[in-house]
Amino acid sequence: MEALITRHAFITGGGSGVGLAIAKAFVAKNVDVTIAGRDVSRLEATGLNFVQMDVTNEDSITSGIKKAGHIDIFVANAGAAVTAPALKTSRDLWDQMIAVNLTSTFLCARAAIPAMADQGWGRFIAIASTAALKGYPYTGAYAAAKHGVLGWIRTLALELALTGVTANAVCPGFTDTPLIDRALDKIAKTTNRSREEALAEFVKANPMRRLVATSEVANTVLWLASEEAASINGQAIAIDGGETA
Repeated sequence: MEALITRHAFITGGGSGVGLAIAKAFVAKNVDVTIAGRDVSRLEATGLNFVQMDVTNEDSITSGIKKAGHIDIFVANAGAAVTAPALKTSRDLWDQMIAVNLTSTFLCARAAIPAMADQGWGRFIAIASTAALKGYPYTGAYAAAKHGVLGWIRTLALELALTGVTANAVCPGFTDTPLIDRALDKIAKTTNRSREEALAEFVKANPMRRLVATSEVANTVLWLASEEAASINGQAIAIDGGETA
């Protein structure tokens, strides 16, 4: 893959986990990177250029993108997952999951893509989830939001097809991040199971029986941002060991 030397990538939720892995992968390819997030101390610790931004607030998104300047590649990575049984999901939880996962992607696209279209080149990449492709117990609001992200991406892809801008979704399964680490610790503590037993529950749907590596997600994003992927548009690329095959 060629180095994307002249490009500027903007990554939401870039202070840790998948977002930080993506940012570091771009830096390794000599791409200028700006990460965004709410926690300034976490962003500062990365040593990368950053803007403070809340993806659930339209004014904050507009301000953050303006501060970042020219953007060629936008990675909408910020999101959150909170679980509850479907019929016991509160309205507040539902609204929270829609706001942070779906509405944020809508607002980021609306703010960032027009300048890409004007210049005749751009990449809008949403980090969705296998929950955009299938249902999971106790994740109804999250899955609904991520399914919505995929619908939004596919619509963008069709409307932008003649502009030089592509829109795609990357859909990882359970990924080896600090969030999963904390979840494993909590499950092990509350269920009196070992951490290994808790991990087995997470990966049992993955035919490879392992967590997805953040580098695998990052490398997929790098490819989508390259000239080699110019005709990849409106796709949901699953990184899940075959879970959704």
